[in-house]
Amino acid sequence: MTMLTVPHLAFAFGILGNIVSMLVYLAPVPTFYKIYKRKSTEGFQSIPYSVALFSAMLLLYYAFVKTDNQVMLITINSVGLCIEAVYLLVYIIYAPRPAKIYTAKLLILFNTGLYAVIVLFTFFFSEEHRRAKIVGWICAVFSVIVFAAPLSIIRLVIRTKSVEYMPFPLSFFLTVCAVMWFFYGLLIRDFFIAFPNVLGFSFGIAQMILYAIYKDAKKGVLPEFKLQELPNCLVFPGAEKAENTDDTKPNEEQENTATTEGGAGGELKV
Repeated sequence: MTMLTVPHLAFAFGILGNIVSMLVYLAPVPTFYKIYKRKSTEGFQSIPYSVALFSAMLLLYYAFVKTDNQVMLITINSVGLCIEAVYLLVYIIYAPRPAKIYTAKLLILFNTGLYAVIVLFTFFFSEEHRRAKIVGWICAVFSVIVFAAPLSIIRLVIRTKSVEYMPFPLSFFLTVCAVMWFFYGLLIRDFFIAFPNVLGFSFGIAQMILYAIYKDAKKGVLPEFKLQELPNCLVFPGAEKAENTDDTKPNEEQENTATTEGGAGGELKV
């Protein structure tokens, strides 16, 4: 009987992490299909997808400057980068002019400008043997910032005593995603992957506990809130928090659209 070794376990958790992260990345597909069918972004914001794209770009850079255990990070973040780019393209096509201009500025200043500064600074002003550690710290800090996003939906659930805008399936899969990447990072001894997902796991558990407490509460407490979760696992920053502000749609359609992606964002990502 073959004994399971640490490399075998790390590979298994990496594969599972890729699979679960892929499901999280694809969660917004129904929403973007509705945007395509209706030829309107219906008040959704582009910030969550810009943040998720930046996270994938940053983690890809980290993977390339690492000297080992790169494959799992490269595969999921390459896919995530492509998926988020498609989301943003669809958004720009169907968004009203002010939203298009805002998204273009966001992509130029944040996704291109800030990313270029990070790459150029770490490439030209850091020694090669320290580069991976510096980029890893940048990724970890960004992940922690992204993981703070669920605090808003947790606070909303406690205030309203309703989980109407915090679907259980999304919270569950984000928690599983964080667990997979935590153990992957732990097994390959990569602190920058493992540590941020401790927060993702903690917030995920907190959301599921709140769901169990308030699942039978009356819905429709605060109809003006239409939140989407920023995927809070290392490989998907992560962050799908948007607000549906289109008052011209029936309430039922607004609720369906708003809850498709989550109810509150996914990584830092791995």
